Amino acid sequence: MSSRNADMSSAGATGLTAGLVVLDGCGTGVTDIVRLADGAARPVPGTEAMKRVEESWDAARQIAATGRVYGRSTGVGANRNEDVPTEAAAEHGLRLLRSHAGAIGEELPARQVRAMLAVRANQLLAGGAGLRPTVVTALCEALETGAYPVVNEFGSVGTGDIAALAQVGLALVGEHPWRGPDASRTPSVPSVPPVPSVPSVPPVPSVPRSPEQGAPLAGQGVPPQGQSSSAQGPSSLGLEERVTSFGEEVSSLGQGLPPAPQPLDNNDALALISSNALTLGQAALALDELRGLIEATQVVAALSLLAVDGSHEAYAAPVHAARPHKGSTEVARRMRELIGAADRPTPPLGRIQDPYGFRCVPQIHGPAHDAADALEGVLVVEINAAAENPLISPEDMAAYHHGGFYQAQLALALDHFRLAVTQVARLSTSRLSTLNEPAYTRLRPFLADHEPASSGVMILEYAAAAALGDLRAFSAPASLGHAVLSRGVEEQASFASLAARQTLRACGAYRLVVGCELVSAVRALRQRDLRPDPELPVGRAMELAESVLGLDQADRPLTDDVTAAAALLDRFTDIWRGIES
Repeated sequence: MSSRNADMSSAGATGLTAGLVVLDGCGTGVTDIVRLADGAARPVPGTEAMKRVEESWDAARQIAATGRVYGRSTGVGANRNEDVPTEAAAEHGLRLLRSHAGAIGEELPARQVRAMLAVRANQLLAGGAGLRPTVVTALCEALETGAYPVVNEFGSVGTGDIAALAQVGLALVGEHPWRGPDASRTPSVPSVPPVPSVPSVPPVPSVPRSPEQGAPLAGQGVPPQGQSSSAQGPSSLGLEERVTSFGEEVSSLGQGLPPAPQPLDNNDALALISSNALTLGQAALALDELRGLIEATQVVAALSLLAVDGSHEAYAAPVHAARPHKGSTEVARRMRELIGAADRPTPPLGRIQDPYGFRCVPQIHGPAHDAADALEGVLVVEINAAAENPLISPEDMAAYHHGGFYQAQLALALDHFRLAVTQVARLSTSRLSTLNEPAYTRLRPFLADHEPASSGVMILEYAAAAALGDLRAFSAPASLGHAVLSRGVEEQASFASLAARQTLRACGAYRLVVGCELVSAVRALRQRDLRPDPELPVGRAMELAESVLGLDQADRPLTDDVTAAAALLDRFTDIWRGIES
């Protein structure tokens, strides 16, 4: 996990009041999800978005009361043709949550679960789920207080994170445990009985709760005659008032107290779990970290380039104007800025051209930037999508059954991104090998000290190759997976969920590979007594690295050096972006 992105278990709720993210179901981005996952911002549902949720909720109940709607008045999967009697409808929703809350494996860390909650809240605000509005309020309250449900790792094949979200649903009902910001289990709250499902149910407003119960949540009572659900519900408040109310109402801010139990029924269960919110949240976190690491790697590559007296010609503006791929052109431009090179550099003395590790940085880093952009484009669509099946359309008073939950675009974008990232890491190991060569550094083999037969940084080549091996394994395309499930009714799977997990796992291995190069580059520059201009970005990177990495160049264990270098990469990301403090 990124050192810049501390888990909630260590960060507590100290950053929960630092800024706001307005969730509107249409313009929420990857950075917004990351901020909410990290507890660096508080969520506030947008006014118009909450109106959409209420309209969808009202329409969904009317549609379900007059016709057959998958998951509301029928079973799911292979049981889709089995009707649910009206008298059993309310319990059907709870049975669906209980039966599907069977995720297995390790508990997911708070950060991943919070990313899922943020994505799901925003998707619901797109207005196509037909779910009771108080669920959105409850999810936002959990994000604000730091509470998160216990969610296990495995249960999705890329056609909906139904097992994980069913666990969320049971937690909202009060039948499944929550954890607080310190990862301790919070007390369970008594579950509430499901609201009986009856035809033409009128909208329901909020009722007050006692102060010890926390913020009042709309939709938990029987309305006075003629009163609409918007009379006291959250969407009746303007955005400014709701921003204030969130801060004032939640007296348990940062305490990890879960929201009050929700009376989920047949009109809520499938509407809640019909989403890939966990996969999307994990993908957003992975993209955010790896994009930053790719940028940091170029700063490390710039240090290595200086250590071997590398040529600037590979980054010349005419080279990339002649082959104008967006990512490669930007990488070349940024490299010229990092090292202070001219747009049209003069040829160097000595060797005519450098090894690929230096000469092909734009051609290998560039596609990784392009892949990151492509993945972000897919994520922004999905984070703001009303992709629930069925889609509730209040305008048409219709429930459209579809396959919008199938995450082929995301799986393919994640697979593409990991392959591109692995090439960037592999290029780092190429530069590491070059740094060990006296022909390029004019130093002893392996950057050893003066002692006879010293090994220097020899072992780092092995360590980096081992970490790169993990990266190669994680880069295997998850989209090649296949599954036939639910008695053959669901005969295809995208495995986007696996792709997201593999992308998250790639972060740690990638970080270590580049950490090995950074240790070696700084060592070579020190031995050659080369100090880049401190006014240049690469000079500031050198100063920062020297403040962290020890001077002792005798043969010794380098584990701590690589660990420190790997942690430093987030600061290098800031240098690449020009925002370092």
